[in-house]
Amino acid sequence: MKTEPIPASGEHSLAISKAAVLPMVVAAAGQTASKRYFEFFTVTIRNEHTRSTYFRACRVFFEWCEARGLSLENIEPVHVAAYIESRSTSTDPKWHLSKTSLKNHISGLRMMFSYFVEKGVLIYNPAREVATEKVRRNIGKTPAYDTDQVAQLLAHFKAETVVQLRDRALIGVMAFGFSRISAIVNLRVRDYVQQGRRAFIRTHGKGGVEVDIPVHHQLAEYLDAYIEVAGIAEDKNGFLFRSTRGNSKQLTGNPIDRVDAWKMVQRRLDNAGIGGRIGFGCHSFRATCGTNFLTNGGELEVCQKLMGHADSRTTKLYDRRELAVSQGDIERIRYGRD
Repeated sequence: MKTEPIPASGEHSLAISKAAVLPMVVAAAGQTASKRYFEFFTVTIRNEHTRSTYFRACRVFFEWCEARGLSLENIEPVHVAAYIESRSTSTDPKWHLSKTSLKNHISGLRMMFSYFVEKGVLIYNPAREVATEKVRRNIGKTPAYDTDQVAQLLAHFKAETVVQLRDRALIGVMAFGFSRISAIVNLRVRDYVQQGRRAFIRTHGKGGVEVDIPVHHQLAEYLDAYIEVAGIAEDKNGFLFRSTRGNSKQLTGNPIDRVDAWKMVQRRLDNAGIGGRIGFGCHSFRATCGTNFLTNGGELEVCQKLMGHADSRTTKLYDRRELAVSQGDIERIRYGRD
């Protein structure tokens, strides 16, 4: 099996060629199956994060099938069910998947096989009837930062170099902008729109949802300082948050990717003395932003719009106010002592 991965950064993720990973099970099914496999990821899925997630799910599943001598046309529902069962019950942390991850996994397989059926590669979809356990949550799993931690992190920046200014502005968009990191790293300079005294950021989220988010005055300071020092104000079509060239601290014309953004956040947290928080990363700012907005009197409907959610129940998953338990609350427990 060839090992060069499908690119996963913005529009560059569409540059898929025969050099990308092609499962042996698919390759053995012929040229048409191989072509449709690449088409599925490059044509039907627009969201970068979804594309990466589904690609990994399909790759691992076909490796499992290859190890058992299964051909593409011989894969049946019982095989898909056995695969899902093995990943849900395994005691190996590298193989085990949570309920939520399994649902994402099976969604990717269903969509891929459905595309194969639509294009005549297969007669039926072997993943269509395979069920997974239902996941019911009132609060999402993504942890949120404390407001004091975000303030401490932003205040820690010295803002002496263009990279420091970039990082502060990028974290500022996460902290004040409600947006997913995948949308933020793909922002163009033109997406920071200023109309008189009004400024907003135009993000492009899941499902092609376009959201204009008013810019907080503190975030406007961060963005203006970064854009001025970076000298990118007139490069309207260029990426807003750009990667650096090695250790030179010089910006390139390419966007910073999600992985590098996550590493940057971890590094900045450590520098600010907020390190060691397992599970905290870029997406935690989205939960923090939504919770902070609602805590300070923001309306759920407005928060839903700013986060680009079609359903307010999804927005409620990002609300961490119910987790705020004070010492006074816990002292309500009494066992006979004053």
